[in-house]
Amino acid sequence: MATTATSHKTAAETFLTLVSSGEVRRAYDTYVGKGFRHHNAHFAADAESLMKAMEENARQNLQKKIEIKQTVEEGDRVAVFSHVRHNPTEPGYALVHIFRFAGDRIVEMWDVAQEVPASSPNTNGMF
Repeated sequence: MATTATSHKTAAETFLTLVSSGEVRRAYDTYVGKGFRHHNAHFAADAESLMKAMEENARQNLQKKIEIKQTVEEGDRVAVFSHVRHNPTEPGYALVHIFRFAGDRIVEMWDVAQEVPASSPNTNGMF
């Protein structure tokens, strides 16, 4: 594995933090590599389509926050488990983003989301 100035774990976390705070283009310019592809079924498979969707989401959700709960790095893969809220009054979503890196750039991404219920019989909660 190539040595990078920033760990893949830190890069993935920073990418998500930037995107969530509305700095989508900066996140892409800094961390996304050539040939990037994603597996979100709601958008075309290219980087530009997903970036535009992320920018639109940021414009619609000015109070969006991400709280990273756990990150696991193994080889060229990083999984980030987080709690995302579009505004402070909603329960939000539990998300898992999985990134594949080539060198120090993200070249592939998967995301899985589950809505946080307002109440749950599980006392452990989702986080």
